[in-house]
Amino acid sequence: RDGAGNDSNKVVYNYSQQPHRANVVNTSAHEKVTNKSSQKLPTPSPTGFNMSEEEIKEKLSPEAYHVCRMGGTEAPFTGELLNNKEPGTYHCVVCGSDLFLGKHKFDSGTGWPSFNDLATSSAVKRLEDRSHGMIRTEVRCGHCDSHLGHVFPDGPPPTGQRYCINSVALRFVPEEP
Repeated sequence: RDGAGNDSNKVVYNYSQQPHRANVVNTSAHEKVTNKSSQKLPTPSPTGFNMSEEEIKEKLSPEAYHVCRMGGTEAPFTGELLNNKEPGTYHCVVCGSDLFLGKHKFDSGTGWPSFNDLATSSAVKRLEDRSHGMIRTEVRCGHCDSHLGHVFPDGPPPTGQRYCINSVALRFVPEEP
């Protein structure tokens, strides 16, 4: 915490009609970063991910781009991976990073694929999300910073976590026999 009692690592995120980096407020630095949609900006990442927004937009469907890069949400009970029960790995649709394992998937009844654990501890990053008049914890890909969904503290044991993830943000690769 800083001298004012603020969490120095917290990022407050406000969504707009711009790609999801348009209004990021880093509360530790107290500076606002605004990207103009007309600029060709690479995706900033300390992990080395460097696709431009234009390249990402070309790669994804319009719905996947809206969810992953603009913080949107697919309609509940419509996702292609909602009822998938096959063993395998769920990857980020943008960069291909391993996010979740099939063995951690469960039916939460919420309408989105749900997982109670991550593939690796660095698979996602968590951010405070104050959109839609609520305070939630957003999860983004730890490699390319794409919006995946949210995590809630009401999942099954042993973690007690429910990662509620948009199907369009995931690419499933079945386990080889």
